[in-house]
Amino acid sequence: MQSVPERLRALLTGARRRLADSRAWRVRAVLLVVLLLLLSPTVVSAATDQGTRLGPGTVERPADNTTYVSVQGFHFKGVGNAKKPARVVAADGRANGRELISGVDNDLPFEARWFYDADPLPDGNLLVTSTNPQGTVVFSYDPAAGEVAWYEQLPYHDTHDVDLIDGDQLLVANMRQYENGVSNDRLLVYDRPSDEVVWEWTFHEHYPNSTDGGFRADWSHVNDVDKVDEGRYLASPRNFDQVILVNRSTKEIEYRLGGDDDHDRLFEQHNPDFFIDEDGTPTILVADSENDRVVEFAYRNGSWEEVWSVGGFNWPRDADRLPNGNTLVADSLNHRAVEITPEGEVVWEVYAAWAPYDAERGAPGSNGPSMAAMNAGGSHTVSGGAGEGPASRETFPDWLRDNTAGTPAESLGEEVAARYQHVTPFLRPVWMSSWALLGILLALPLLLGWGAGEVVYQRRRIAAAVRGLTGQGGAGERI
Repeated sequence: MQSVPERLRALLTGARRRLADSRAWRVRAVLLVVLLLLLSPTVVSAATDQGTRLGPGTVERPADNTTYVSVQGFHFKGVGNAKKPARVVAADGRANGRELISGVDNDLPFEARWFYDADPLPDGNLLVTSTNPQGTVVFSYDPAAGEVAWYEQLPYHDTHDVDLIDGDQLLVANMRQYENGVSNDRLLVYDRPSDEVVWEWTFHEHYPNSTDGGFRADWSHVNDVDKVDEGRYLASPRNFDQVILVNRSTKEIEYRLGGDDDHDRLFEQHNPDFFIDEDGTPTILVADSENDRVVEFAYRNGSWEEVWSVGGFNWPRDADRLPNGNTLVADSLNHRAVEITPEGEVVWEVYAAWAPYDAERGAPGSNGPSMAAMNAGGSHTVSGGAGEGPASRETFPDWLRDNTAGTPAESLGEEVAARYQHVTPFLRPVWMSSWALLGILLALPLLLGWGAGEVVYQRRRIAAAVRGLTGQGGAGERI
């Protein structure tokens, strides 16, 4: 029989235990509410998902020609994602899209996992650059007949651009050439009839070996090469943050725009176009990808001058000047191709998930007037668009930019927003918004912390339960 003091101590111990349990349940309730709030955007995303979209957004005026869009798609360790498809699509004047070529379940006479450049040829076919585990496949595709006219399997890994030049030769941007600690990234011309490389230009012979941190498997990441005229080729060594014009005969670099790590100028650009303005001024239009803008430069008084830019895209990877003075942009991680005015307003838009790489209408490249010829220029932000599909889901980076602008944290906010905007589309399902992914990223450590806290709080009960299971617990043992 317990004495009075013992009964009082037992009552006080029970009261403290009940009070602690009551507080614990209140903490659990708060944590549960926070978790539900963090996960609610995921529920909304799943409920409102429109699927893998291929079709029109804003169309203020029908386009005067078919727009072809190559869509890179997504693979991970050789496994494709049906909701992030690789394909080549055609959009009519009103941006109604149809799939021409699929990266899976297609009738191609070869495997094609990724699609990069897709250039209209004079005969009406498309010259498509694609890759597979064996290397690069470049092929001529007849959109009307739905057939491959010819193809070449090349032993070059992960090539993003091959152009047909001089009738039957292929101009190749050959990246990831790495052997015995040396990068042999190069430009080359392959002659189809003779099956020989008849010209090559190797980057390490013209750049210090220390460029961009030194040799590695993906050193230059040269993602584009174009024939500008007889004997001159424009190239885009992406990782060097510059565009160069190479003389085929002398192998000298005639023009250089940008410089290694000069990110205010260019930051890992794609698909530049070189043309001569009406008054003879050399001009370059380029998708400044990591800076989320398209930009035009004019060569004046011995240097490149920025004359026009439009920001607010999400990792654009192609920009072409159209004959009407507008610019066609592959807005890659907004999963669309858009035509914008010189002021950045969207007047034509087609959604083509997942991650468009190249958009072409009419002859390849930029065939329209420069900004100077139109008395236009300045810095603008893209505006308009339907605001539907994946493009409307990048709300967290926008919120972060808006709320850090004009504060000491502005630079950090911009850096975090850009990284989140560029990286997370590769991580999240297509139906999930950026807010939903952020909620999950915040919910995971909260759940782990909650679990760890419960283990600590219930440690004596857990220990007693373990002893009971192993037969070590004593009868009537307190916990």
